[in-house]
Amino acid sequence: MDAVTLSELRKPRAFPAVSVLMPTSRRAPENRQDPIRLRNLLAEVRRRLQEDTRVPAAAADQVVRGLEEAAGEVDLRHAEDGLVLFAAPDGERHAFTVDQKVDERVVVDTTFATRDLVAAFVRSPRYWLLSLSEDCFRLWDGQAGTLAEHRDDGFPLRPAPIDEEVGGRLSRRGVPHGDGRQRNHMKQVVAALENVLKHDRRPVVVAGATRHQAFFEEAAGPDITIAGRVDGSYEGASANRLLELVRPVLQSYEDLREVAVLTELEAARGLRRYASGVNEVKRLVDEGRGEHLVVERGYYAPAVATGGELIPVEGRLGALRGADVVDDVVDHVIETTLEYGGEVTFVSDGFLVDHNRIALVVRF
Repeated sequence: MDAVTLSELRKPRAFPAVSVLMPTSRRAPENRQDPIRLRNLLAEVRRRLQEDTRVPAAAADQVVRGLEEAAGEVDLRHAEDGLVLFAAPDGERHAFTVDQKVDERVVVDTTFATRDLVAAFVRSPRYWLLSLSEDCFRLWDGQAGTLAEHRDDGFPLRPAPIDEEVGGRLSRRGVPHGDGRQRNHMKQVVAALENVLKHDRRPVVVAGATRHQAFFEEAAGPDITIAGRVDGSYEGASANRLLELVRPVLQSYEDLREVAVLTELEAARGLRRYASGVNEVKRLVDEGRGEHLVVERGYYAPAVATGGELIPVEGRLGALRGADVVDDVVDHVIETTLEYGGEVTFVSDGFLVDHNRIALVVRF
C-alpha cells in the first residue's frame, strides 16, 4: 500500500461501491472460523443489494462476484489482523490485509470505506533511517516491520576524500579528517535527504557515533523531523540488526506523538482554530478548512443525506436502510480532509474523550 494507491481508492465510484471489512486471526484454531465469517458477510452483501431498489440485478451479481474473486486472492490461513475487500459494478475489485484489527462491517456507498487502510498507512511506522559513518552515509526505507536500503537520490553517499595525489594514485595518508571536512560532508547528506523528503516526507531516525550525529544536527534544517537516535557506528549492519535497534526508538516516538496531538489541539483551541464533534468538524472539512484531523480509531457515525447535507444520526453502523443513508460519515470526513491536503491522525479509543471522539485543527 502506498499513497498513490490510497488516493486512487478514495475516488468516487458508481453505486454500489461495496466494502467488506472483517477481523481475521493469525493462528489456529481461531482462524478456522474466518472462512465462515467471510461467507456470512458476502451473503449479507447479496441480501442488501437484492433488497436495494436502486441496484439492478446484474450489477448486484457483478459486485458479489467481484468480492468473491477478491476474497479468493487471500489465503486466510496466513492472514494478518484484518481483511478489506472492495468491489464496484464495473468489475473493479481489490483485496488487502492489514496488521491491525478492523471492525466487522459491510458498507454500500459511492466510495470505498478506506479508513482502515488510511489508519494502517498512517499508523504503521514509516520512517527513514540514516546511518552515519566516517566515509559512507546510507539511507534505509522503513515501513512497518521491514527495512530496505534506499539506493537512489544519491544514496549511499560516499564523499570524495580530500587526498593528495601520490604517484598517480589517491592516498588517504597525510590529510586529517578534520571537523571542517565532516561539516562539508554533512551538508551533502542533508541536501540529499531533503531531496528525498520533498516527495516522501517521514520522520528520520539517525544512527551513528555521537560526533557524527552532532555534525548532522548542526546541518539539518527545520524540514527534517528527527524521531530519535541510535548511538554507535553500524556501517555493515544487517537490516534485521538495525530493525532491533530502531524498534524501541520508534515506540517512544509514537507515544510522544499521541501526547503531542493533545497539546496541538489545546493550542488550536486557544487560537480559535479548533473544532470538535462530527457535525462541526464535517462542516469545516467540507469547506476545505481542515488542516489536521484527529479521530479515535473505533469511532463511526451513520448519517442521512438531507437537503444536500449529511446529517449524523444515532444508530448502529449498517443498521439503517434507505436511499438517503450513508453508512459512515466519519469515513467521508477522513477522505475529504485528505482530498484537501490535510493531515489525518488516528489515536486510541478513549484518547479524545474531551473532544467528542473527533477533533480538527482549522486552517483559517
